[in-house]
Amino acid sequence: MDLKERIKSLAKAHFEEIKATREHLHAHPELSFQEHETSKFISKKLNDWGIPHQTGVADNGIVVLIKGKNPDKKVTALRADIDALPITEQNDVPYKSTNIGVMHACGHDVHTSSMLGTAKILNELKDQFEGTFKLIFQPAEEKFPGGASIMIKEGVLKNPEVNNILGQHVMPLIPVGKVGFRSGMYMASADELYVKVIGKGGHGAMPEMNVDPVIISAHILVALQQIVSRHASPKIPSVLSFGKVIAEGATNVIPNEVYIEGTFRTLNEEWRASAHQKMKKMAEGMAESMGAKCEFEIRKGYPFLVNEPKLTERTRENAVKFLGEENVVDLDLWLAAEDFAYYSQEIDACFYRLGVRNEEKGITSSVHTPTFDIDSAALETGMGLMSWLAIQELKA
Repeated sequence: MDLKERIKSLAKAHFEEIKATREHLHAHPELSFQEHETSKFISKKLNDWGIPHQTGVADNGIVVLIKGKNPDKKVTALRADIDALPITEQNDVPYKSTNIGVMHACGHDVHTSSMLGTAKILNELKDQFEGTFKLIFQPAEEKFPGGASIMIKEGVLKNPEVNNILGQHVMPLIPVGKVGFRSGMYMASADELYVKVIGKGGHGAMPEMNVDPVIISAHILVALQQIVSRHASPKIPSVLSFGKVIAEGATNVIPNEVYIEGTFRTLNEEWRASAHQKMKKMAEGMAESMGAKCEFEIRKGYPFLVNEPKLTERTRENAVKFLGEENVVDLDLWLAAEDFAYYSQEIDACFYRLGVRNEEKGITSSVHTPTFDIDSAALETGMGLMSWLAIQELKA
């Protein structure tokens, strides 16, 4: 049996265990920086399989070293995130979240269980490769400053030094059994905006006696859209969205303050810095011109994610060899953000997408929704493909 068929055979053999692993993780989600039981569960699995590992990296992170022959030859890292989102699940499934208000709605349970399967396969194939694999089970992808940045600061890419890294993420737009790749720039930077418009509240029947922060906020929100529509180059995709506005007045009460939260995303660092200045100046200037005050805070978040072209092309070609040309698709730019971007800023990286969609089964919901789920067959594809890609990369 050649290596490809052996990996496929092992993925099939381990499928039921990894499916049960995913369902356990899905039923017991934990929020970012709170993944204590998740970390313990991963560690127990690794111990049961006799795979040495380090716990407590960035608090709940785990790092695994799987050494083949000539372990110093090359080091390739693999990454899976382990945290969940503050969403109440609406799926009616046996593995529905038991932690009300918390849900694996972004597929991190899939990433974690799939990489556990990969760890098991690679550990059983140590005689088939030269070099070392560093498997990173990372906490807190969903919450700034991002677990990736913390793990990097704690030296996860050192001792031994990592040459490159692969990451896998679910994609509900891609049918199960298929995967997607994009070379070069792929995902956006993401900044958080926190705005307070301070006026003078009072009776709604006497607006002339007040400085209305609600109306002023409305003007600011509309005007800020010009930052993207009138200042950004059409060649630089950008998104400015506000999802939270709080004006705690009443039908006849104008409040003193309005609180606003939003996000700004783009794919160019120079424009990112320029947009920050323009937004702040516009909002503060408009508020002042209307007799109010605006406090505009920008929390600079994850950087853009770039897939190193040569590594990505090799990885895509190897995916074709494993799955067939018909099961490998090209991806468009996506203005979502991912803290895997921190790794891509440090070393050569490839972040690809794992299809989980099955329309016949009604599995079509997007990530970050209360009805997100996957076709479990994606787990077999995920652990098999990642094992194959990893070993082929050590040979490159």
